[in-house]
Amino acid sequence: MDKDKVAEILVEIGTLLELKGENPFKTRAYANAARTIEGLSEPLAKLVAEKRLGEIKGIGEALEQKITELVETGKLKYYDELKASIPPGLIEMLGISGLGPKKIQALNKNLGVDSIEKLEAACKAGKVAELDGFGEKTQANILEGIERKRTYASKHLLADALRAAEPLLEDLRGHPDVIRCSTAGSLRRFKEVIGDIDLLASSKKPAAVIGFFVSQPGIIKVIAKGETKASVILEGGIQCDLRVVSDAEFPFALAYFTGGKEHNIVMRQRAIQRGLRLNEYGLFKSKEETRDPKLLVPCQTEEDIFAKMGLVFVPPELREDHGEFSAAEQNNLPRLIEWTDLKGALHNHSNWSDGHNTLEEIAAYMEDLGLEYWAITDHSKSSFQANGLDAKRLREQISEIKKLNVKIAARGSDFQLLTGSEVDILKERLDFDDDLLEELDVVVASLHVPSGSEAENTRRLIRAAENPFVRIIGHMTGRLLLEREPYPVNVHAVIDACAETGTWIELNCNPYRFDLDWRHWPYARSKGVKCVINPDSHRNEHAGFLRLGAGIARKGWLEKPDVINTLPLKSLLKQLKQKTRQG
Repeated sequence: MDKDKVAEILVEIGTLLELKGENPFKTRAYANAARTIEGLSEPLAKLVAEKRLGEIKGIGEALEQKITELVETGKLKYYDELKASIPPGLIEMLGISGLGPKKIQALNKNLGVDSIEKLEAACKAGKVAELDGFGEKTQANILEGIERKRTYASKHLLADALRAAEPLLEDLRGHPDVIRCSTAGSLRRFKEVIGDIDLLASSKKPAAVIGFFVSQPGIIKVIAKGETKASVILEGGIQCDLRVVSDAEFPFALAYFTGGKEHNIVMRQRAIQRGLRLNEYGLFKSKEETRDPKLLVPCQTEEDIFAKMGLVFVPPELREDHGEFSAAEQNNLPRLIEWTDLKGALHNHSNWSDGHNTLEEIAAYMEDLGLEYWAITDHSKSSFQANGLDAKRLREQISEIKKLNVKIAARGSDFQLLTGSEVDILKERLDFDDDLLEELDVVVASLHVPSGSEAENTRRLIRAAENPFVRIIGHMTGRLLLEREPYPVNVHAVIDACAETGTWIELNCNPYRFDLDWRHWPYARSKGVKCVINPDSHRNEHAGFLRLGAGIARKGWLEKPDVINTLPLKSLLKQLKQKTRQG
């Protein structure tokens, strides 16, 4: 078991202990140990093998034994028994936003609440509002959280779906009876949230492929299994469907099962206008629905199907009936960005605030990835919960980054860390004065404590965009997918302000955010506003989010010139100073 999974289990143990009302010092010990494990500079397995884990500050004998058991066996008896000792309903309640272990414990102790159903009934009866530390607002928020949890129960983040689908797809590619295979559905269209995973394969022996598929590791339940289709539940609760078709049918099935509902309707209408019928089985010379192979119009690929419809090929991400047909008719579709176009990122955190890696570790990791630059934009002082930097600490960090860049250059490398800050947009000002912002390479302005008023939030974001030293508006709507709705803001008004001031807008590619939403990027692009794809990374591995961000940018019709961090370092540095000169 790797260090991240070990840390995750340690955090969960601390949460479960808090849920049981254990000594807070004991619960914090697990959280502190998790942070220590995450921040290790050498492999955890090596420390365990060499029996050096106990030498690390904060890892006592009991914790050392538990971590060793996790690393060596992949399991922990103490964790399993602890989880089994707590009513499942209490653990499930942790998934309701705004409910932490202490509140759940209070609800259980005072009202006997041990399930979401009982919690909902207590809220509707007004009993929760009467408890100390709760009140009407908390009660209303809990009811909203319960409703949100039910709404999203069968929904999954894009990143989770990709992580589950890609090994299955790779195994199918390697099967001797599989001719072609692909993802389909909302996953292939790169929707930020999906329902289930659709896989498609072609074969002359569909039953053999189905049998192979349902026997794969990671499948916890087979829902249905037929000659040409199977439905399974994967670890994590995601349903995955596999259809196996003939290779002649494959391009038609792929197009049909990839396109959004509205896109497919238009495609079928275009076929009818040409005296044809289009469905998942083929394109037929017929005025009626049919599967007659004698009437089939041969198409080897999706490109062939689009050509028969009088269209150039439409990339899967654009198949939503959001303007792709008129653009494809005129051969005017954008040449969409590729994730390999990205040269670096401009919104990232280090262990100076709430990140997990040192400046040296970050620089080495990003340089090894072949990137040209990486901005360190730790939180400003008002984000105290994230260990935000005050002016003194930020200036110290600027100095450390400059010293590190000198060392990197001395090795003959062109890689560079950029100085920066994710500065809070407060009610009437930014969290840092302009004289400090002027010293930075990159300033990302973010609204972390929004108002309930759309007008107020919009005003604050526009005011930030008007600051000559603010280069980027960060995660504009503050949404957390499947957890928190976007806060109210007039997105078009903020985009207009960014267009007037030369401010860039972030596409925050943390898989919980993807903010700004892809639906707004065509408007931003029409106004000439540049995008910055940023992982908002808090650990080095989050650099991998850049691939996801490029996919969402493609869905927003963005090309390489629309995205600032496709620029090489020298060009980027010039652009970073451009707004200041205009100001």
